[in-house]
Amino acid sequence: MISGLRTIWWEDGKVFMVDQNKLPWEFTFKVCSSVEEVAEAIKDMTIRGAPAIGAAAAMGLALAAYHCKAKKKEEMVKAVVKAAEVLRSTRPTARNLFWAIERVLKVLEMKEGVEEVRREVLMEALRIADEDVEVNRKIGETGVSILEDGDVVLTHCNAGALATVGYGTALAPIREAVKRGLRVKVIATETRPKLQGARLTALELKIEGIPVKVITDGMVGYVMREGMVNKVIVGADRVFKDGHVVNKVGTLTIAVVANHFNVPFYVAAPTSTFDLTLNVEDVTIEMRGREEVASIANFPILPSGVEALNPAFDVTPPYLVTGYITEKGILRPPFTL
Repeated sequence: MISGLRTIWWEDGKVFMVDQNKLPWEFTFKVCSSVEEVAEAIKDMTIRGAPAIGAAAAMGLALAAYHCKAKKKEEMVKAVVKAAEVLRSTRPTARNLFWAIERVLKVLEMKEGVEEVRREVLMEALRIADEDVEVNRKIGETGVSILEDGDVVLTHCNAGALATVGYGTALAPIREAVKRGLRVKVIATETRPKLQGARLTALELKIEGIPVKVITDGMVGYVMREGMVNKVIVGADRVFKDGHVVNKVGTLTIAVVANHFNVPFYVAAPTSTFDLTLNVEDVTIEMRGREEVASIANFPILPSGVEALNPAFDVTPPYLVTGYITEKGILRPPFTL
């Protein structure tokens, strides 16, 4: 079962992660032995999803500490801080990556001695991974309250087990509902340009026997107008204190359409994704390369020389959000976590 799978784990001084770029055609793992390899895996989306890249960043710092040859704590700290800068430069938008780095770096302040620091950096990274799975299960237990027997839920991108260390965020309430015997179906947007909905969400749900239909991103208005959707649940890469949501590009369009047709629109995310310090204007929206838009599954679709715009995320305002499903309950802004 995908829901029982760990997307990333530590083993004998190495970090193993599911290579999501090869799904659903091939199920393989990438093995990272250095922080640079982890950083590259985050950049090229071998591992993706805000909670998953947070765990990856933490384990990248653990690799830096584990393989550091320093004899003094000061040298160890310098190596880990340098590794943190490498990881911070990978993807600028999702909160969890920075949250995990900040959390691991705090360990450096509290521990004395090289071996103690080395051990505790690894233990903190492993705690972050373990906590993610439990938090996601709580999101499922919280979010199941919004679902009814016979619901059809539309979701965007992949906010399932593959986007986290395990179990998922937006898919967690659906999994919990099915576990409790509710008949819930899913409509998943294909999610261009990387097709995470078609490749990953559909794969997860198919494996678990949860009915799913995939639509192109442009069909959202049609299925809403035809009354084919009862709820929308999406994940988030960053949620601000005032309720603005940064998520996969296309989320804003879905929220606007859902609002027009009076379809409840929910955001499911752990509180580690919430940013109570910055304003939405302060965050950089990641712009990715032309090649992702210019091809589908490595097959070119754009004429040579034609430019493409490829923002990875957009911003949804809070007035379009019905509720925020977290491990602490269904919340409304302004947040004081």
